[in-house]
Amino acid sequence: MKEYKLFTPLTLGNVDLKNRIVMAPMTRSRAIGNIPNELMAEFYGQRADAGLLITEGTSPSPNGLGYSRIPGCFSKQQVEGWMKVTKAVHAKGGKIFLQLMHTGRIGHSLNLPDGAQIIAPSAVKANGQMWTDSKQLQDFPIPKQMDDDDLLLTLTEYAAAAKHAIDAGFDGVELHGANGYLLEQFISPVSNIRTDKYGGSIENRCRFVLEVVAAVAETIGKEKTGIRLSPYGVASDMPHYPEIDETYTYLAEELNKLGIVYLHIVDHTAMGAPEVPLEIKNIIRTRFKNTMILSGGYDLERAEADIESGLADLVAFGRPFINNPDLVTRMEKKLTLAKDLKMDLFYTPGEKGYVDYPAYGQ
Repeated sequence: MKEYKLFTPLTLGNVDLKNRIVMAPMTRSRAIGNIPNELMAEFYGQRADAGLLITEGTSPSPNGLGYSRIPGCFSKQQVEGWMKVTKAVHAKGGKIFLQLMHTGRIGHSLNLPDGAQIIAPSAVKANGQMWTDSKQLQDFPIPKQMDDDDLLLTLTEYAAAAKHAIDAGFDGVELHGANGYLLEQFISPVSNIRTDKYGGSIENRCRFVLEVVAAVAETIGKEKTGIRLSPYGVASDMPHYPEIDETYTYLAEELNKLGIVYLHIVDHTAMGAPEVPLEIKNIIRTRFKNTMILSGGYDLERAEADIESGLADLVAFGRPFINNPDLVTRMEKKLTLAKDLKMDLFYTPGEKGYVDYPAYGQ
């Protein structure tokens, strides 16, 4: 019987993972009042067989809470809520990173707490709409262009939230630089039309991202700091631009210099997005020397092939973890995967479609 490398241990920084399967970050909108809760602890605890779990996008700032019912990690209550989650995962021998996601222009004021505002690199409105619990779908607003004070505050908030994450018991932090959120909004010349040192050239557009990564790595340790990127992604109104390859090659080189523990590349081809060319994955792989996580539409055989070839060290699975809480066991024992995915319950509050998927044979 074939032995799969996917099920062998790996050391990530100073954390020992029991296998090379990652549960990808997935927004599930169960954090009532933006505070993590017992229900979320149950959800992550059920899936602790993964070598590494990465949480849903979690805002480092009141300004970054663009979606309904997403968690934050900037208040005492939020840190206490996250402690329940890390405790549930660690009790089952799992490891878990917190994903820090500032939504930037992808938000709506109806989803933000009092005093918060929609900010972005430039006052460029995103096409599309955002769900709000009070008024349902609303057009994206024109964001406020971040000034020097906003830049400094946001940088400080990322570092503080990372420290809060470690205080809450997380094994590390993943910065969300993908899917059209704040950090990617700086990277793209479509959403970033600044004329100061944070806009224009590739180096300038990547500057804020690298400053955030450096600040977080300095605060909690580079061995506990990762980042997720989505070259060629189109989520949240991110059109392609000519210098994509050059931009992500530069980013990979600079992130390598910072010595962070991993780079997580997401490819949404399986969900209808354009394919991320293998060439850019190979370029990033050669430029970035630490752990590489790949995600996007994987099955067992394709994941194993990318690990065997050396393209990836870890492979992240998203949706299969939703309705297969015991996904690792099912894949390792070649058990049938559940197919009943209740997509209408992905982002609704409550237990249904969240913690009520049974393990195999239950």
